[in-house]
Amino acid sequence: MTDLTDKVAIVTGASRGIGRAIALLLAMQGAKVVCVARSADDLLDVAHKINGLAVPADISDEDDAQNIVEVALRHYGRLDMIICNAGVGSFNLLENVDSAEWDRIFRVNVKGTFLVCKAAAPHFKLQGYGHIVGIASDVSKRTFVTGAAYGASKYAQDAVLSALRKEMRPHGVKVSTIYPGLVDTYFNDSHPGGPETEKTHLRPIDVAQAVRYILEAPPHVVVDELMLHPLTQDY
Repeated sequence: MTDLTDKVAIVTGASRGIGRAIALLLAMQGAKVVCVARSADDLLDVAHKINGLAVPADISDEDDAQNIVEVALRHYGRLDMIICNAGVGSFNLLENVDSAEWDRIFRVNVKGTFLVCKAAAPHFKLQGYGHIVGIASDVSKRTFVTGAAYGASKYAQDAVLSALRKEMRPHGVKVSTIYPGLVDTYFNDSHPGGPETEKTHLRPIDVAQAVRYILEAPPHVVVDELMLHPLTQDY
């Protein structure tokens, strides 16, 4: 089992929802967390709760993505883990999807993951260890009506992470992908905590616990992929 005490983790999309739950849980395990999101106020609240580092940033901007890694290294002197959690989505029939919305979804879900991993990869290769965990979606493996834009972005994100896994493994660096089903969060302008979602959705802490399980695997073990659903969701 890998001890997370004093390990340094970057968590994107950390201001609320799944990212917030991941940041809080990793801090409880003794990790030092670099919290990243565009929402500065919510981000500062999370970082304050865990005595972590808040880095407001747009992960789809290459300079911002590079700066996230550089700030973590300057502040803590090391970097062990990155959890690529930031994501956006909306759902509409293909004929009604605005091209600007298509670009926004791909910019965050695919380009953001690509840029953060690109910034960290040389450092992880040089030190000969590290762990990247991507929070994808079960729709990385299936399609559905109104899901063309979001699903396509998650298929693409999954491809980025799968290729990176093959590139990094010879250097001792792990790359894992989690595919959650329905999660009770603010995603797509939802309002979590409603009584109707208690039995039909995962909670953010469920995904955070999956991240912890993956990160705590022994050094010789890598969990390549992990899919989880609420029991009531048909897949």
